[in-house]
Amino acid sequence: MNDDTKPQEDPAVAEELKGVPEEFLDGGEGAAQADELALLRDQVESAKQDVLYAKAETQNVRRRLEKDIADARTYAATGFARDILSVSDNLGRALDSIPAELRADDKFKHLVAGIEATVRELDKVFGLHGISRIAAMGLPLDPNQHQAMLEVPSNDAEPGTVLQELQAGFMIKDRLLRPAMVAVAKKPE
Repeated sequence: MNDDTKPQEDPAVAEELKGVPEEFLDGGEGAAQADELALLRDQVESAKQDVLYAKAETQNVRRRLEKDIADARTYAATGFARDILSVSDNLGRALDSIPAELRADDKFKHLVAGIEATVRELDKVFGLHGISRIAAMGLPLDPNQHQAMLEVPSNDAEPGTVLQELQAGFMIKDRLLRPAMVAVAKKPE
C-alpha cells in the first residue's frame, strides 16, 4: 500500500494501528475492522478515565466523611458545653457574693469550701474536654475572641486594650465557644 491510498489518521490512531497487518488496512473489510478496533480502544481509554475519576471522587468523599466524623467527635459536646457555662458563671457569682466575714464564720466555712470544690471540679472537667478560658485582661481587643460591650475613657491604657472582663469567654479545642464580653479603653475626650 502506498502513501496515497493510506487513510489520513491522527498520530494516536496511527500508533494504535502499528501492529495491524497491511492487508487489514487496504480500505476494504480490513479498514472497517481497523476503524472499529480504534473506536473500541478509544472507548476503553475513556472508560479507564471514568474509572480513575470515580476512584478519585470516592476517595475525596471518604476523606470528607472521615473529617466530618472526627469533627463530630471532637465538637459533639459544644451545645452542652455552652449550656453548662451559665452554671459555671453562677457558681462564680455565688462565690463572689459571699462576704469575707461569712467566709470566716464556722457555719458557712463548709458551704464556701463545697462551692469552691465544685468550681474546681467543673474547671477540671472543662480541661478534660478541651474547654479553656480565653485570656482577656490587659490584652488588645481581639474580635475573634472578645466582644466589646462598652468603651471606658482611660489615660493609663492604650485605646483598644481590655480593661475589664464582664463575662468570661471560652474556647473548645480551637473553636470559639463563647466570646469574652469586655470593656475596652478609649482615649479620654
